[in-house]
Amino acid sequence: MRVDIALEVLGIAAVVVAVTGLADRLRFSAPLLLLLVGVGASYVPFIDEPVLSSEVVLLGFLPPLLYSAAIRTSIIDFRHNLRPIAYLSVLLVLITALGVGVVAWWLLPVSFPVALALGAVVAPPDAVAATSIARSVGLPRRVVTILEGESLVNDATAITCLRVAIAAIGGTFSVFDAGVGFLIALVGGVAIGLAVGVLAVLVRMRVRRPVYDTAISFMVPFAAYLPAEQVGYHDLHGSGVIAVVAAGLLLGHKSQVIQSGQSRLNERVNWGTIQFLLENTVFLLIGLQARRIVTAMSASSLSGWQIAGFCLAVLATVIVLRMAWVFLMRISLFRRRRQEGDDEVAVPWQATLVVGWAGLRGVVTLATVLLIPDNQATHEIRPVLIFAAMVVTFTTLLLQGLTLPPLVRALHLRGPDARSDALQAATVLTTSTTAALKALDDLGAENSNPEVVERVRDRLNAGPERLWERLGDHSNGETPAEAYRRLRLQTLQVQRDTVLKVRSNGTVDHEVVEEVLDSFDIEESMLTISGERADEIDEADDDVRTPVDPIGPCDHLEAAPSEIEPTGDGRCQDCVREGTTPVHLRLCLACGNVGCCDSSVGRHADKHFHSAKHKVMRSFEPGEDWRWCYVDQRLG
Repeated sequence: MRVDIALEVLGIAAVVVAVTGLADRLRFSAPLLLLLVGVGASYVPFIDEPVLSSEVVLLGFLPPLLYSAAIRTSIIDFRHNLRPIAYLSVLLVLITALGVGVVAWWLLPVSFPVALALGAVVAPPDAVAATSIARSVGLPRRVVTILEGESLVNDATAITCLRVAIAAIGGTFSVFDAGVGFLIALVGGVAIGLAVGVLAVLVRMRVRRPVYDTAISFMVPFAAYLPAEQVGYHDLHGSGVIAVVAAGLLLGHKSQVIQSGQSRLNERVNWGTIQFLLENTVFLLIGLQARRIVTAMSASSLSGWQIAGFCLAVLATVIVLRMAWVFLMRISLFRRRRQEGDDEVAVPWQATLVVGWAGLRGVVTLATVLLIPDNQATHEIRPVLIFAAMVVTFTTLLLQGLTLPPLVRALHLRGPDARSDALQAATVLTTSTTAALKALDDLGAENSNPEVVERVRDRLNAGPERLWERLGDHSNGETPAEAYRRLRLQTLQVQRDTVLKVRSNGTVDHEVVEEVLDSFDIEESMLTISGERADEIDEADDDVRTPVDPIGPCDHLEAAPSEIEPTGDGRCQDCVREGTTPVHLRLCLACGNVGCCDSSVGRHADKHFHSAKHKVMRSFEPGEDWRWCYVDQRLG
């Protein structure tokens, strides 16, 4: 048994967890810190750094990483942003490959196919680096969607272009072969990916145990990737990358239909852990390759100045081509589709600059450069090509990765706002609750126990109320939901301690005790997640931006004014008279009455609607301008 391999894997995992935890405490990018740690560790004499082979990356890391990203990507958003994604992941990759190829052909004593192979290697931004940093710096959602969509597809374009170049190095290249190669990569990848996705849907619809369902999801990325790579014409193959992405998008979109809630939770937790370990391990492994690549390059016949100038030229070409392409194609990249409104540019120039600067390269670049064959045409120059790929990867990760967060802050780009998200979530949940209450009226007529029906009704109403309570000013103290969460967590701990004493006595079967403890864990996790989201809202200081109502416009909201003078001193007079404390305040847009919200004890705004029949009110909380129609249950 190779104990040294097991210790190596254990050591890498331990370093990943420790460095990522340190990065969180330092509020520094974990991928970049892992990269720096890897570079430093590669020069420590007693550390035997692992070799990062192309097979390990393309077969071991890439399929699960792409799949974990694809199942979390909205296929609707992907389709709506298909044009900018295609411009970046296909056209820009081809332009970059050709541009770098021309530069390398001009500066090095190599044939154009060899130069084009290097261009294909450094052309695609990394699927992990760009999106992990984009999410951490808080970019607008559409920008993140475009970057994620680009990173899901661009590897397929680059790998296909690399295969064309490798075929040309062997002397079998033709324009027809290149066209057929790209066609096979696209059609073959999509067809096999959808076939595997449909098969997985049919199987998972019949699977009831969450552990089986999660195990099947672990097989899907490899079941899609491997067959797609075998479909080919001569040396050109289908795209396993596209197959994995197609299967992941389909299964992610169908998850709410084919999986149970428990299966979805299990899959989310398991894939989250896998993604965390793999994507952070990738950056550590990239850094660990530094000494080996530099040592291999030292035997080159080119001078140090020639190599440095060549690497800087390739790096500059990669960065300049992306920036130029993004700005030249800005209108086409960010223009909304006609059915969504007019043709105005939806993303400001600041976001265009960020998209152009977010071209970080990563592990696929270092893996695919090893696919360049070592033969008579490439033997002397191959170490220089590998070194150039490393320089582009390291420099973009460090230069662009370290400067991207301050650039976003300097440009004042606004990412998702927690308070506006909470308002939108409350609106969606209220819409679904209204439909559920109507269905409950029909179902309740068939139920002989009115107490059960009323209990279900109370539980349904409580959900939206908890979300509405997250809005508004919380400086006056706890909301009812916060007080419930605090008291329930404290009483849960008392219950858990009591059950643990029972377990220690050995008077109850272990399986029974575990079932009770599991129920505590489920409730505690729900309360904890709710608390974390509430804390995010409390930290947000932006005004609430009113989202579009999911159902559509409302005549009452369109007829009602946006502002009206409140009556009295701006307090809920009914609460003052009754001696109760309101949670949040609402303003009637017909008469100016100020009443408390539905989470308050008095629920005076709702009572005012039922007595006065005034249909529209608005929030009377600082920084909130949303209105609500009681009749149609619509937000405006």
